[in-house]
Amino acid sequence: MYKRGDEKIVVGYTSGVYDLFHIGHLNLLKNAKGLCDKLIVGVTSDELVAYKNKKAVIPHQERMEIVRNIKHVDSVVPQNDMDKFKMWQRIKFDVMFVGDDWFESEKWQALDEQFEEVGVKIIYFPYTKGTSSTMINETLKNLRS
Repeated sequence: MYKRGDEKIVVGYTSGVYDLFHIGHLNLLKNAKGLCDKLIVGVTSDELVAYKNKKAVIPHQERMEIVRNIKHVDSVVPQNDMDKFKMWQRIKFDVMFVGDDWFESEKWQALDEQFEEVGVKIIYFPYTKGTSSTMINETLKNLRS
């Protein structure tokens, strides 16, 4: 538990690849920080990105440095495992922020239940329509062909 004097502070957590940083990333971080006192952000390692058969354009250490320097972010940690509960065991956040593209998916319904047992609330933010790293990559690919 984190405290400021006698007052408990609310610790939030979110994670992502944060490759080709865009307005959707910024919106998520800004909105998350508005709902917690301390925001910790997990940045997905290059090895973990490969699980989607993808490759990050920006190397992991550089992505961590970019996110670390966003004014809404208090701390950055590497995300080397997809298991969000393992991360909770490590840093004990109170609330987790996720894009609503995961809302009511089978995986996240199970996580909702698991986190509810330990008092962690999951907040789903609207996915930023019209922009994503995948779309940026596709646009760049089309421009180069």
